[in-house]
This record gives sequence, structure tokens and C-alpha cells, in this order.
Amino acid sequence: MKVAVILPAAGLGTRMRPAAPEGTGTSRKQFMLLEGAPILLHTIRKFLRSPLVTEIVVALRREDIEWVEEMLKREQPSKSVRLVEGGESRQQSVENALAEVSADTDLVAVHDAVRPFIDEQTLRNVIEEAARTGAAIVGIVPVDTVKQVHRTRVRATLPRERLILTQTPQVFRLELLKEAFEKARRDGFVGTDESSLVERLDKVEVAVVPGTDYNIKITKPADMELARFILSRQSAEQKAS
Repeated sequence: MKVAVILPAAGLGTRMRPAAPEGTGTSRKQFMLLEGAPILLHTIRKFLRSPLVTEIVVALRREDIEWVEEMLKREQPSKSVRLVEGGESRQQSVENALAEVSADTDLVAVHDAVRPFIDEQTLRNVIEEAARTGAAIVGIVPVDTVKQVHRTRVRATLPRERLILTQTPQVFRLELLKEAFEKARRDGFVGTDESSLVERLDKVEVAVVPGTDYNIKITKPADMELARFILSRQSAEQKAS
């Protein structure tokens, strides 16, 4: 079974304004340095280490492609990592990357470039579920009470047992995901994740596998402290194993 991973990394990161890594000319979150390496590189490394992944396609802004190419040359990746030009939206970036996925790919996993702590077992679980059902995502049950509001007024309290907070990867059969993007383009529909596009096809039920609290998305400056803690813990566990 061949599995391609798409990493959309063309975002502007407006919620994070850190100092730019040397030589990048950018202050976007995917390029923030975490223990000396850009967050994007930490994420790529996770999929390079996984025996489940066949290839990786990264969608970037045009001005970032050259220096990311140089970074990857130094990394000497053990499998194919292709860089493509992304779009102005996440959806366009993923669609651009999808067009570059090898034709004989079975499953495509779309993963946030700023989630560098996906663990191998969760990745295996969501891939195996998608292989069975055609579509699977990662999610965790919220621990806080969730309210539906209108402006500053509560309209309803939503039952937590029927809610999940979605994470990535989101994994789909290649042809199913291509069809979902084609329909979204025809309809002018913009979704917040790939699952929302697949759901509109009404062809498969999207399965959910449990995620972990460590699989965080780094979007705010405060997330960096937690990221450093998780990285140090994972490094310690690798040394002990």
C-alpha cells in the first residue's frame, strides 16, 4: 500500500509573529526554530521515519521553495520529498500538492505542517482505518463545555459526547479526495479541512480514530513552550528505547 503525505506550508501565520530564522526572510510559524530546526523540518522528519509513508509533498509559497530545497539537501531524506507552489488558501495549496502525488498512490494523508508531534501509532491507526473505510481523521473529545453563541450571547450548550476536536492527519483514498476537490471547485465551496470536502460527496462516512493531547498545532507564541516540553520528552523516550 502506497501512502503519500501532503504538508500545506504556504500559510502566512498571522497569529504568530516571531523573529525570522536566519536566512529565511520570514516570520511564519512553520519556519520558527524549535531546538535549532524549523517546525516544518520536525514535521517532515516524523514522516521520513515512518515505514508507512511512501512520499511527501510540501506546498510552499514560491519565495520559500529555494531555501527549503537547500534545507532538505542537508537533511538527505530517505524517501521522496517534493516541493510544489501552494496557493493563497490551504485548500488551494492541498489541491496543488494533490496534483503532484504519484498516480499509483493508494491513500493520501493531509497533515498540518505545524503539528510536529504526530506519533507512529496514531499514524498507523488512521491509515489502517482509511484503508478499510476510504476516509478517516484523527480527533479528541473536548474536555471543556462547548457553547453555541451568537455574538456575545449563549444560544445552546452542545453535548460533548457528540463532539470532537479534529486533528491531522486526515487520510483518504486518492481518487475520493480528488473527486472531493473537483466538486468543491465546481461549487465554489471552501472548507476548513479536507474532511468537510469529502463529507459533501456523501459517498463514505468519515471514520474517527482517537488522537492525543501531544499532537498539538503550533499557532500561538504560547504554544512554543509546550512544544519544547513535548520535544524534550520525546527525545528522552527515544534515547531510553
